[in-house]
Amino acid sequence: MSRRFTFLLALLLIAIGLSIFTVPAFADHGEGSKDDQEQIPFNDLSGPSRAVEVIEISGLLDPVLTGMMIDTLSNIDPTETLAIVFQVNSTGAVVSDKALIDLADHILDAPVPISFWIGPSGSRATGPMAQLVGLGDDVGISPGARFGAMGDSIFPPNSNYQPFDLPVDTDLITETVGFNEALERELARQSPVLPDHLFGIDGFEVVIDETVDPPTVEPITQTRFKKLDIIKQFFHTVASPAVAYLLLIVGLGLLVFEFFTAGVGIAGVLGAGCFLFSTYGLYVLPTRWWGILLLVLAFLSYSIDIQAGVPRTWTAIGTISLLFGSLFLFDGTPLSWITLVVGIVGAFAGMAAGMPSMVRTRFSSPTIGREWMIGEMGEAIEPLSPNGLVKVREAVWRATTNRATPIEVGEPIRVAGIDGLWLEVEPEEGAAKDYRDRSKNK
Repeated sequence: MSRRFTFLLALLLIAIGLSIFTVPAFADHGEGSKDDQEQIPFNDLSGPSRAVEVIEISGLLDPVLTGMMIDTLSNIDPTETLAIVFQVNSTGAVVSDKALIDLADHILDAPVPISFWIGPSGSRATGPMAQLVGLGDDVGISPGARFGAMGDSIFPPNSNYQPFDLPVDTDLITETVGFNEALERELARQSPVLPDHLFGIDGFEVVIDETVDPPTVEPITQTRFKKLDIIKQFFHTVASPAVAYLLLIVGLGLLVFEFFTAGVGIAGVLGAGCFLFSTYGLYVLPTRWWGILLLVLAFLSYSIDIQAGVPRTWTAIGTISLLFGSLFLFDGTPLSWITLVVGIVGAFAGMAAGMPSMVRTRFSSPTIGREWMIGEMGEAIEPLSPNGLVKVREAVWRATTNRATPIEVGEPIRVAGIDGLWLEVEPEEGAAKDYRDRSKNK
């Protein structure tokens, strides 16, 4: 048991150590470069007109997304770029107000028009994103989309930043508006789909083909989509509350599973990987440290009863810790009920029911008491010097023997004692006397 504990402790320390170096690399939003982003042409029509760049902003505004937005705005070439269009579907931010103000400054100081499209249908722009949208030169909205509920201002009092030029006591601080109301209040223009939004940008050139019925509109101005590269997209995904939470639950669960199985397998590697990546998300998101401790306590509590073989008091303690740790893990960014059900029910089913059954089945232990095994014969399936694996009644067990009597593969063994899930074994002949005496005294 101590060897496995040492191994898992080492895995955790490696994961934590790697996260210390990983987090700063992706948390600093000011170090991106233009080459870090993929540019995909929307059409291949080239001409004298400048291009429009479209950047999709989806999910919470984290260091990765704000970094891409700032990098895009910092590297605008007015001779090549007609306008920047941010396609937004974002309901919150997990970066500091300072970073958001920096982004707002770049929006206001941009040398070309900055346009926001809240779309497609079902998209939302609330919280800090709604405040940033209100600073744009042009806003379009799709039917079924909504924006508003800006919340507390991210800008200092008496500043020149005023979204949509609305009064400070606007109802958009707490309420959202949809397609029709946004048009009536002249907060946004009608943009059912992205091409419609692009056609409404000043200077965007199109050609109308009237030879067909109905006439068609073809763009002349070139449009490019810019998106995160695969690595940054991965870390942006990890920084979402649902993914970070589930990675933590899966990581802890797999590490416990590996702890109670013979040998070092893929479960331990995957568990350490999930734990590692969850640390980045937990670092970026507004996480309560005591929520993490409750989740760790939950799995430690489950482990105690898994060792015993049946759910008891510690399982109840673990379940309560799991429930409260899940509900209060994040501050201000609550998890959806679907995510909570998946995490809580999955962890409880795996730890309270699945793991004890697996351990009993894995080690052919129909009851908690296994004294009947003392005296049973078997054979070593790997060298014991002093630890290794043996087979008793066609079941594989972790075993230890006296250092004075190492056992080779294939040699017969006798069970001399039981220590938890470990068997204390001795050679069929020539066992060390002190070892046999110690076993009899147990």
